[in-house]
Amino acid sequence: MPGSRDKGLLTHIEALAYPVAVWSFAVIFLESIVRPLMDYGLLELITAGTNLLLLCLIIIGRLLAKDSRKQTLLLRFDIIMLLLGGLLMFYQAKYVIFFLLIRQTYFILQYLLFHAFDGKFYKALTNNPPVSLMLSFAFVILLGTVMLMLPEASVQRRVTPLFDALFTATSATCVTGLIVQDTGSYFSLFGQIVILTLIQVGGLGIMTISTAFALIMGRRLTLKLENVMHSVVGDNERLDVFQLLKNIVIVTVMIEAIGAILLFFSFSKTLTPPQAMYNAIFHSISAFCNAGFSLFDNSLIRFVDNPVVNLTITTLILLGGIGFAVIIDLYRYIFKLDRVRKLNLHSKIVLSVSGILILLGFVGFYIAEYHGVMENFSISRRILSSWFQSVTARTAGFNTVDITRIAPASVLVFLAMMFIGASPGSTGGGVKTTTFAVLILSVTSMLRGRRELSLYNRRISLSNYREATSLITLSVGIISIVVFLLFLVENLPFDKLIFEAISAFGTVGLSMGITAKLSGAGKLLITVLMYIGRIGPLTLIYALSMRKREPNINYAEEKIAIG
Repeated sequence: MPGSRDKGLLTHIEALAYPVAVWSFAVIFLESIVRPLMDYGLLELITAGTNLLLLCLIIIGRLLAKDSRKQTLLLRFDIIMLLLGGLLMFYQAKYVIFFLLIRQTYFILQYLLFHAFDGKFYKALTNNPPVSLMLSFAFVILLGTVMLMLPEASVQRRVTPLFDALFTATSATCVTGLIVQDTGSYFSLFGQIVILTLIQVGGLGIMTISTAFALIMGRRLTLKLENVMHSVVGDNERLDVFQLLKNIVIVTVMIEAIGAILLFFSFSKTLTPPQAMYNAIFHSISAFCNAGFSLFDNSLIRFVDNPVVNLTITTLILLGGIGFAVIIDLYRYIFKLDRVRKLNLHSKIVLSVSGILILLGFVGFYIAEYHGVMENFSISRRILSSWFQSVTARTAGFNTVDITRIAPASVLVFLAMMFIGASPGSTGGGVKTTTFAVLILSVTSMLRGRRELSLYNRRISLSNYREATSLITLSVGIISIVVFLLFLVENLPFDKLIFEAISAFGTVGLSMGITAKLSGAGKLLITVLMYIGRIGPLTLIYALSMRKREPNINYAEEKIAIG
């Protein structure tokens, strides 16, 4: 039985990966303890070489035990990891260890999810997607906090305070962009890569990534989880979930790559080619994920006159903010992939509302800051600045003017835009454009004396109206409670605290310059608000969409006075 013997050999080799992973973890994350005791550089080389050798043995074992399509996929994955690890060996051994440690974490999670306790943990998560979503975000934030607290994550190689690391990890995972430490000068390359990874994971969505992970591992999805996945991306059609996830990944990679190439040409004028490429990739991912993190100390103010940077960043923000389902629907519409060339109702509402909000924001900011922060600007600079701020105010967090100097009228415009936010299934936050559209439709229908909500010759379900009003009410309530607590613990201006709170809830990331001044309690409150802003509305929608059986009881109807 050579096949069984080869499989057994592969099992024993893979078992060695777990103690090697623990060893690698200790070498990376306990550097401050290990370095004084021995030659740390030699230890890094030995650890990196051991990881590469182990991966070679695993690949050989998979070649000998070839018997399934799943093993073939894992073999290709391991070969790619080996090649990338070998290339990183020429750069720095520490990154080889970190890179291959990600692989080991992948398989450890596989074991914990699908094999430990007979897979009960995975079943519990799939049976309650809203709770699993909340726990997944919390786990990623916790992991990011630990990694950002490491001395290796800061330029000065010191431990980052807990509240600062937690705040930054939450802001990155929830794609907000509020910062208490300057990303470019405080965090090292390792710390910046951790932040960028958190942004990408948070932007794509934990549910999207975890579902893709389950499919890659050969797991079948429950009908409940499939319904949630369609809710996540805002797609109402019964498409194959694996195909949907593949489209999301392809769209994300293509858009971020094109954005990075365009930004590279502008950044290369003032930076060296490697620095320009790294900055271009970082800002492209941050913009598409609507995160607002920048490696420049004043965001993008230095590029206020650069049309390429302005238009590239805003286009990335818009594409990330309209949602994956709308992008895919636009692709079908433009390239005539369907027999009937038309956009679905969701796409029409998202595009029309987004366009109206951008126009209103542009006009509002242009008028409010004509004699304000843009007083000495040329016409072209005024137009670019108004356009950029109108787009970024909804969820992105970048800025090309000094937000701390904007007029009260602009603050009001920003508050409205930040609260509404992006669209369902997107990388942005807020109560969403469709929620705002339903509320406006309800008002216009009442003024016209109509009972039903309709748009583009389609009737909108009254259940959507109940969901929208519930979401708005819950959001206002959460913000009000947190703002009240902020007033108790912070001695800062009213408008700046309100601005900070709504920016956090809408996962926008714009600030009037008070984020770093917040106390520990204030940072914790804003952290909670960022988490709820990213999780709360989504979780509420999931909870409402997965209806429980109601008792067959009808009460007598009675009208009450309204207004």
